[in-house]
Amino acid sequence: MKFTDSLRFKLLTLYFITIMIPVIIIIWIMPSYFQGLISRETKTLTESILDASIKNIEIYLNDLERLTLTPYFNDDFIYALSLRSSGEYEKCDEYSKLVVDRSINSLMANYFQNTRKDVVGAILLPFDGSVFAVSSYGQSNAKPGYPYSTKKWYKDTINSNGNAVFISAHPQDYLQRECAQQVFSVARLIKEPFSQEPIAVMMADADAAALSSIVNDIKFNVTSIVSIFDDKGNLLYSTGSLSESVIKQILDKKELIQGESDSYEVVTRPIDGPDWEMAVMLSHGEIKSKVRWMYNVGVLFALFGILLTSMLFITLSTHITKPFGEMKAVMKRVENGDTDARFVIKDNDEIGQLGNSLNNMISHLNELIDREYRAVLNQRNAEYFALQSQIQPHFLYNTLNGFIGLNRIGDRDTLEKAILSLTSMLRYIIEHESMASISEEFLFIQRYCELQQLRFDERILVDIKYMPDTSEYKIPKLILQPIVENAIIHGAEPLDRQCKISVSAQFIQEDGITYLQLLVKDDGAGFKIDDCDDPKCLGNRNVIERLKIAYKSAVFNISSQPGSGTEVNIKIPKGELLYEGNNS
Repeated sequence: MKFTDSLRFKLLTLYFITIMIPVIIIIWIMPSYFQGLISRETKTLTESILDASIKNIEIYLNDLERLTLTPYFNDDFIYALSLRSSGEYEKCDEYSKLVVDRSINSLMANYFQNTRKDVVGAILLPFDGSVFAVSSYGQSNAKPGYPYSTKKWYKDTINSNGNAVFISAHPQDYLQRECAQQVFSVARLIKEPFSQEPIAVMMADADAAALSSIVNDIKFNVTSIVSIFDDKGNLLYSTGSLSESVIKQILDKKELIQGESDSYEVVTRPIDGPDWEMAVMLSHGEIKSKVRWMYNVGVLFALFGILLTSMLFITLSTHITKPFGEMKAVMKRVENGDTDARFVIKDNDEIGQLGNSLNNMISHLNELIDREYRAVLNQRNAEYFALQSQIQPHFLYNTLNGFIGLNRIGDRDTLEKAILSLTSMLRYIIEHESMASISEEFLFIQRYCELQQLRFDERILVDIKYMPDTSEYKIPKLILQPIVENAIIHGAEPLDRQCKISVSAQFIQEDGITYLQLLVKDDGAGFKIDDCDDPKCLGNRNVIERLKIAYKSAVFNISSQPGSGTEVNIKIPKGELLYEGNNS
């Protein structure tokens, strides 16, 4: 049982409601309220300043994004890119190639004339594999063989369908420079305006340090750290050093995070466009110090109140909950089968009355178990032995009439043999054992069929056999007789020809498991399997029920077609069978 479900927990809850909560409100909550008020005011001011700063950043990023739209304002540039990307460039004469390249280089060379100083480079990648690069230092050479198409930013840009893709801080390592500058970028897929066919990828780079000029203008009334994260949670910029633990707390949206030397309250705001996020960490220690003296007084009073009331609570709760623990122990003993367990009543209060009711319930439970167990057991035995009574009266009537016919014709040898068969069958039926060996069951079936042949003569041909290794294994007595009877009455009797019936037993292997297979087949009239209300199905239901009782994993299958006969296949796992002489 969970502690939250216990009586002790409920008493503890009552304790807090009646005693602790007033103490906390007076001594603890009030200072916290004032601290919270100061924190909220600080946060409100911070949010206002932060919103203004984010607007400046968004304007800056929008300017950078618009740079990637520059190609669309120059028709010659678009034509040149289309020519290169279509593959027609290589078919042009040298002059035409020169004009195309000059158009592209001219735009790239003038790319920075009307841009911000912190935009430090751009690269153009037509789909013919050529590369055009420019930086704030003038025309630049791209590194030969640089794998642009394998980069994630390149794939994301291709998949963006012409929308701007913001790329977090990364080295400008695709230019031939001694030291790769750290930048963040905006890339866009350039399309031919009319056909909308992709013709190139363009990326503009901005100095990562450009963010500091915006962030450094932010001032707050407490010590703070301002940081910017990209859409992947990578740190783009921070006014102070941040440990991995602090970064993780910020990304986990913690409102109060713990740093190495101080705790911080965090205010975050999204930056639209690149899905970046700006976070401001406000020194919680400075905010808390303004009401620290209230905490000191509150703690002293709280400790005294908690100590006094806790002692009282422990004493009273133990006195109240102990009898319930004893009741639980009694119930556990009853659950484990000890129905003689009783609760010792010590007082005449509500708990004592409850204990008395528990004792009465256990006594009634004993009586109920006794009564219901015997009733269920008797019903089970009656049902089981009823299932064994499968010989229908008309069989006996027909058999006895057959005896009369044999007597009238004077065939005394056959009559004597038939009487002995019937006697043996009746002795087999009235035996109290519920299980019989394969050999005994098949001998019964053999004698049953011999008696049936008195009536049907040559109209039925019976083949009964079992493999020697199956003979000593036990099965439920009379499990096959209803099936054989159905084969004779519903398979052979309606026919005007001879019907062959075969009954067999053998061990088979399926999926690594050894099964005893009991098979009853006939080539008689057959029937539709879906017709489950037919009398021919009733005997099978009894067989299935007995199989369920005797074997957990037994399988009963029946297949039949009108005019094609019927096959009943019973499979019993060998591991669930009893061996002759083994009563375990």
